[in-house]
This record gives sequence, C-alpha cells and structure tokens, in this order.
Amino acid sequence: MNQLISLDRALQLTGRETAELHRRYGNEALAKMLGLLKFDKRFVRAQGVRIWDEEDNEYLDFLGSYGAMNTGHNHPAVLAALAKVQDRPNLLQAALNPLAGALAHNLAQLAPGNLKRSFFCNSGAEAVEGALKTARLATGRTGFIYCHGSFHGKSFGALSVTGREKYQQPFAPLLAPCQAVPFGDLEALRQALADRQAAAFIVEPVQGEGGVHVPPPGYLKEAARLCREHGTLFIADEIQTGLGRTSALFACQAEDVEPDIMCLAKSLGGGVMPIGAFLCREEVWQKAYGSMERATLHTSTFGGNTLACAAALATLQVLQEENLAGRAAESGTYLMKRLLALKEKHRLIRDVRGRGLLIGVEFEQPRGLFNRLTLGLAEKLATEYTGALVAGLLLNQYRIITAYTLNNPNVIRLEPPLTVGRPELDAVVEALDEILSRHKGLVGLAVGNLRGR
Repeated sequence: MNQLISLDRALQLTGRETAELHRRYGNEALAKMLGLLKFDKRFVRAQGVRIWDEEDNEYLDFLGSYGAMNTGHNHPAVLAALAKVQDRPNLLQAALNPLAGALAHNLAQLAPGNLKRSFFCNSGAEAVEGALKTARLATGRTGFIYCHGSFHGKSFGALSVTGREKYQQPFAPLLAPCQAVPFGDLEALRQALADRQAAAFIVEPVQGEGGVHVPPPGYLKEAARLCREHGTLFIADEIQTGLGRTSALFACQAEDVEPDIMCLAKSLGGGVMPIGAFLCREEVWQKAYGSMERATLHTSTFGGNTLACAAALATLQVLQEENLAGRAAESGTYLMKRLLALKEKHRLIRDVRGRGLLIGVEFEQPRGLFNRLTLGLAEKLATEYTGALVAGLLLNQYRIITAYTLNNPNVIRLEPPLTVGRPELDAVVEALDEILSRHKGLVGLAVGNLRGR
C-alpha cells in the first residue's frame, strides 16, 4: 500500500525532512544550491513584513516573493475575503462568475488609458502568453520586439521575448520571429519597427530581473508613439512593477503612457492566491475575440476562479485604502537616499537604482592584479555570485531575506512589502553597512558565507 504524507504530517515536517523530499522527488540541484547558500530554512509563520522560522527566529522579508507581496504577508482583509467565499463554487464553467465580472470592472476603472477588457489566468507567464496571442490575432502580424535584459517568464512564448540567452538557448528554436533591442534605445526600436512585421513591442516600465534598470525619461511614451505609428501594439508588462510597487498604481502612469495591452500578476492575488490578467483596449479585444467564433480561442480552466478573484478584489481595495503607492514613494525615496550614502562609503557598491520600492544594489567586479592572478575567475565569480554572497550574509547573519536578480546576479533587489516601515528600512541599510565594512571584496564575502558570519 502506498504511504502518502497527509496534510497534518506535512505541516510538521522538519527543515531536514523537507530538504530530503525535494532532493528525492523535486528539483535536486536547486535544493542542493539553496542548501549551500543556507537558503533552505523552514519558515512556519508570516505577517506583514515579518516571517518566523521553526525555531521562532524573526526575519524581515525584503524580497517580497519577487513583487508578489505588495500588501504584505497574510493581509487580514485578503484572508477575510477568502473566508467570505469559502462555500461558493470555486470553478463552474457553465456560468459567469460575478466576482470575475466585478474584478474586470474594477481593473478597467483603475487601469491607465483606455484599457477596458480583462482576461484572467493564473500567473505572469500566462498573462504574457495571452498578450502575445492577442497581439497576433488583432494585428494579423507574427513578429515581436523585446528588450535585452528583459524578463517576461519561462513558458515558451514568454521565454521567446525574455532577454537572456542562458534561459533561451537550451530550448531553441523558440517562437519566431522575435527581435531584441537595447532597453531605452529609441533609434534601435524605430529600426526594428520599420518593416511593419511586429505584432507587438513588449517592455517592462522598469526592468526588474535585468538588474532594476529605469529607462531614460520619455522613453516609454515615445516608444508607445512609435508603435502606433508603425501599426504595432504596445504591451506594458506590469507584472512586477504594477499595483503600487514603483510609487504609482501602474509604473507606465509615470509618463502618462497608454498601453494597448497590459499584463498583471504577482501582487494581484494579495500574496495568497495565484492570479494573472492581461487587459486590452476595446478595439484590440474586438479584433481578437469579438465574435462568437473567436470567443473561445483563448481560455483557462482556473482563470477567474472565485477564490482568486475574491483575493484580487480585496487587494485592490487595500491598495486604495492604505495608499500603498504613496507609501512606496515615501519609503522608496528614504531608502534610496540612505543607500546612495552607503555607495559613497563603500567601493564595493557600483550603483544603486530603482523607483519606489523596487531598488537594485549592484556590486563592483574585481579589477587589476587579483583578477589577473585568478585568470579572470574572480570576475566570473563576481558576475554570477556576488549578489548571492551578500544575500547569504543578510539572511544568515542578519535575518533579512533578499535575492539577486535573475538576469544580472551581480545585483541584489530590495523589494519589501509596501507596508514596510522606517525601522525595517534602517535595519537593512545598517546590515549592508556592517557586511561591507567587514568584508572588503569578493574573497571576504565568500569566506564570510562559509563561516556563517
């Protein structure tokens, strides 16, 4: 007879038991990597900005699940919304879900420009897939333009417009034709648009996984204008930047940009339920799905389910009532000022950049004699691991959770819940100050991680 692990037993698993299960039945290499960095702790409770492990040690979450925790962990209003609908049918394809209708209405009221129609799915990658398919249907074109350093997901279509070869190459050939242009370069975009073959240009208003890069002022607005001029749709990927993260409800509002399609996910579910969405202008939607023959060309079994929509409705209400975009602006300005002062003090910090509470700290790479003596190995290690080494010390010595950005591992992101307060912001700055004062370079950081100090 099969011996299954019950929910009650799973809740009691120790950290060591959990790691062993992942090694045996999940991603063994990932479990091993997390173990080496001591990122395999067992957390048992979370509230707001704080998380507790099985020994009741308290941690500050400055990763925020890559932007999925804008309202903080287990916000009471989101949990209460789920409790209100626990007896309702969660999935019922033979009827229209009133909560999905209400959520689509609310998003249309809040979204920039004339975005009106919503399609609900389960993740950011799914939202991007739907946006790409919609652009092809609406334009009759097949090509896509995206940016170097971008990240739009790892499903097949989303990966095809994600700007890092490390993730693309093992799965080649990908969706074609797709063309990458430098982020922030309007002339390169103009040239890519010239043949009028692109269905859409997809762009993040601030590149998250690329290393937290903010485009030059006016770039997004002019890029959208160029797209309209060439009959190409402008897709704003607000999966990480949206819902208050960058000081406005949506990052593209900072330049008064009106996308043709916008992708959302991550914090839309309040950090509790998986939900994604893409929104379209009316004209785009009608061209793609406006007839009964086309109405079912793109569907999702779990998209727009009751629990997910309830969480999203509550999340939008919390964002408004608690002015979380405004708080992100205030906290982000304060944190940026303190980090820039830290940059002046420590040569290992190369740059600090971002907007609101999406901030990246980039570290210098080894130069000169040390790098030559290691035949370039030190530079390679720094490029791939400096962010991880700093994040490891923050976690294991200061109990602050961070991570490096996927497309630029030399950058650690600071992306806490938007409910974060000044004491927590001060704590992360002071921790970084102590780490960089104690460990002057790559070797010191590596030794510090090995020693756990």
